[in-house]
Amino acid sequence: MKSLIIAILSVVYLGVNAQAVSILEGPRAVPVEATNGMVVTSHTLATNEALKVLENGGNAIDAAVTAAFALAVTQPRSGNIGGGGFMLISNEKSGKVDAIDYREKAPSKAYKDMFIDKDGNVNQELSRFSHKSAGVPGSVAGLALALEKYGTISLSKALAPAIKLANDGFIVTPRFSQGTISRKERLSKFESSKKIFYKKDGTAYKPGEKFVQKDLAKTLKRISKHGAKEFYTGKTAELIVEEMEKHGGYITKEDLANYKPSIRKPIKGTYRGYDIFSMSPPSSGGIHIVQILNMMENFDIGKLGHNSADTIHIMTESMKRAYVDRATYLGDTDFVKVPTEGLIDKKYAKKLILPLSASSTNSKDLKAGSPAGYESSETTHFSIADKYGNVVSNTYTINFSYGSGIVVSGAGFLLNNEMDDFSAKPGVPNAYGLIGGEANKIEANKRMLSSMSPTIVKKDGKNFLVTGSPGGSRIITTTLQVISNVIDHNLNISSAVNAPRMHHQWLPDELGVEEGFSPDTIKLLEKKGHKIVQKNAMGAIQSIMIKDGIFYGAADPRRSTSSAKGL
Repeated sequence: MKSLIIAILSVVYLGVNAQAVSILEGPRAVPVEATNGMVVTSHTLATNEALKVLENGGNAIDAAVTAAFALAVTQPRSGNIGGGGFMLISNEKSGKVDAIDYREKAPSKAYKDMFIDKDGNVNQELSRFSHKSAGVPGSVAGLALALEKYGTISLSKALAPAIKLANDGFIVTPRFSQGTISRKERLSKFESSKKIFYKKDGTAYKPGEKFVQKDLAKTLKRISKHGAKEFYTGKTAELIVEEMEKHGGYITKEDLANYKPSIRKPIKGTYRGYDIFSMSPPSSGGIHIVQILNMMENFDIGKLGHNSADTIHIMTESMKRAYVDRATYLGDTDFVKVPTEGLIDKKYAKKLILPLSASSTNSKDLKAGSPAGYESSETTHFSIADKYGNVVSNTYTINFSYGSGIVVSGAGFLLNNEMDDFSAKPGVPNAYGLIGGEANKIEANKRMLSSMSPTIVKKDGKNFLVTGSPGGSRIITTTLQVISNVIDHNLNISSAVNAPRMHHQWLPDELGVEEGFSPDTIKLLEKKGHKIVQKNAMGAIQSIMIKDGIFYGAADPRRSTSSAKGL
């Protein structure tokens, strides 16, 4: 009897202490906390520079532009001045959410069949790794516009840290070194690129060594002195045109001089009492994040459980249907009519998803719906929030890792290869396996369709979640999973970011999953008819959650240089 009593007391004691330990240890993943601002970027040096701006009284837009230029130096594989992107800005005091579209444009000489060979096939080398693959860059103009309209500091001040990092150099990380080693064949094709990324003996820079970019520093100094117009009409523009003329590219002096970013109305939807703001066309991201969430809203996702087979089944079927519509309807709204209101209508979503079969729908059987009413995988995203009520969600890219692999001789930056994001041949998948239609065909001066999805979630008029990701076609699904993780499953932002991810894009008909899903869950999904394919890490989603006056930052561990820091 005595031993039984001791055993019972031991169980009770251990149970109480286990509970106490659990309370003390807290959640499995813990975000960075701050009360006066937060910066989350894909490189710690950019985070540091943006944080200094906030410390000195600058706002989130000032910090965002500073971070963007710093990333152009420290993360040349995706940070850029030779590419383009999208920025969302929310101000709590005014209640406004604005969207800046600084996506690249097709050159004026571009035409529908420019990448089609004599046999009628797409010449992928031409569309991805030639001077013809470059669209007119928008980053410099877009970032300057953001600063001019919403910021408080000068462009020269925002550029100063980037100039110093380029001129004096920075210490190479393992990720930087591995990237240049893995892309050596591509980056060595042109002498201008080889000279920048490799030492005189032809070897890559090793971790711990200093990487200096004198040509890029000179370019940034010219922009600092003469403003954004220098990139489009000055010496830098001359260097771009010389590069094009020497290698048969299409970008002209007039294309650069005529480039203008646009301020767009963001896509707005709702999800379980939260307001969702995301990027409008020529990004497909905002429309399809809202569309997928609309379909998911017809089910009690929270009750079904985080990453359960039933939850993943519903999300997968919703993703398939959205990507069918993406291929059919989406393009640059300056050139084509996109039925935006119809696509994000909740009744339309309900019609698409209900009734939902317990088994996987064969993608070949799915066709685009009839919405009413017409109206790199190597990208990088950052999120920034300040103490004044401003938040910025920014995603920009040069498309592939290192873009086209071509450095503009004498200017020190890589050209994008965004022309591959057009439908070079409608019905033929691009590098990310995405199918495009006539709406996204190549046309002169048109912006190519994108999946970039900078997103801001608000609750009762207050900024709540700032998020977005790189990842090509997986950007949309990565972003919506973090939103669902927070809203449906009540995960803290760090747990929401760290959680395993899945992806389906209609075609190819496969469900990609990261490592971390239970084998039992995989088996249940396979029984439902899903073809499961194990994938590498999906996205690198840098996010901020704001609750009760506290900023919570989460840097995605999928990118080793990611960094979240607050004030």
